[in-house]
Amino acid sequence: MFDRSLETLAPEALRAHQWRRFSTMAREVLGANPFLTAKWRAAGVRSADDLRGWDDFRRLPFTVKRELTEDQAAHPPFGTNLTYPLERYVRVHQTSGTTGTPIRWLETPEAWEWWARCWAMVLAGAGVTPADRIFLPFSFGLFVGFWGALEGARALGALAIPGGGLDSPTRLVLMEALGATVLVCTPSYALHLVEVARERGLDLRKSAVRTTIHAGEPGAGIPAVRARIEEGWGARAFDHAGMTELGAYGYECAEQAGLHVNESEYIAEVIDPATGERARDGELVLTNLGRVGSPAIRYRTGDRVRLAEAPCACGRTFQRLEGGILGRLDDMLIVRGINLFPAAIEEVVRRFPAVDEFQIEVFRDGELDEIRVLVELEDPSGVRPVQEAFRNAFGIRLQVAAVPPKSLPRFELKARRVVRR
Repeated sequence: MFDRSLETLAPEALRAHQWRRFSTMAREVLGANPFLTAKWRAAGVRSADDLRGWDDFRRLPFTVKRELTEDQAAHPPFGTNLTYPLERYVRVHQTSGTTGTPIRWLETPEAWEWWARCWAMVLAGAGVTPADRIFLPFSFGLFVGFWGALEGARALGALAIPGGGLDSPTRLVLMEALGATVLVCTPSYALHLVEVARERGLDLRKSAVRTTIHAGEPGAGIPAVRARIEEGWGARAFDHAGMTELGAYGYECAEQAGLHVNESEYIAEVIDPATGERARDGELVLTNLGRVGSPAIRYRTGDRVRLAEAPCACGRTFQRLEGGILGRLDDMLIVRGINLFPAAIEEVVRRFPAVDEFQIEVFRDGELDEIRVLVELEDPSGVRPVQEAFRNAFGIRLQVAAVPPKSLPRFELKARRVVRR
């Protein structure tokens, strides 16, 4: 564990710790942060003294991404969710834009150190130590991506190897030359590197890499995807969850029984997305506690999750998300009355080693959405087993079409496999 004293707090002590952090932040932002001040005063909160306990906290309004997008459009370039003058901020990042207009986010020096601590907990949860060498095949642009992982390696005391600005074959050579023991990237890119290595006659299972850590998209939490990554690398694959708006909030431990929410730095809620009432299975809502300069309070993530009921065998007391992120609520596809998430489709496709890449086409057939799954196959007869697997998994027959190998896009960052025609 990165911080055993926090990760094993008793529930009552953890709630007290969260409330102290939140109360301090509330006093700092109310009156100073125009975005939150307007929202809270519209909800009847005039001062931080009006927030006396958790019942008051739950009366605070939710925040959704659309509000932040509209605020930045009205007050370019950074919006009004700023607690301090611009001179206090030292970094700018931007969301990837996969779910709409990108949002810019500013960080103070204190918030950037907070990012480092959060990511150090992610790395430590996967068993990374100061003796490891962490390879980061990531082009360091505005998207926050794995910038936090680079800082987390520093906080943990591990050697970080930046792999930006290189093609995939060169990255594989560099990893081998420098003895990288940990790979941090999207699940899609980890699988792509396996594909590149295979084409060059390299067996990554013989490399020094013993651990892979993945974020940016659902994948490492999908059993079939995890199994394929672990088979290709001969290493244990760990899931992680985070958002530009929120930070690095979720990580796996050695038990790999779902994502722990870092409750020392976040307040986590799960709600029914239709009613806003508390639920065990629903939408994840998060409040970060260490990002006072640009906070996200009661932020609706759009991620569908399920809370685990039993404690984790690792000894951590943080809440755990069974199966990690189950899907994006705004990614859900309705096909002939059946709700399908792209992650569920990927779980089926990845069971077939002959399929290197796939794409989901969504198109209209009259008034209804239909989908066609494109799979890269050398032998088109391999389509039938995939179709049968979909029928067994979902109870409906999906269209599956074979396309030539290497004909579908590969991704270094977030994969965009759902295409609307």
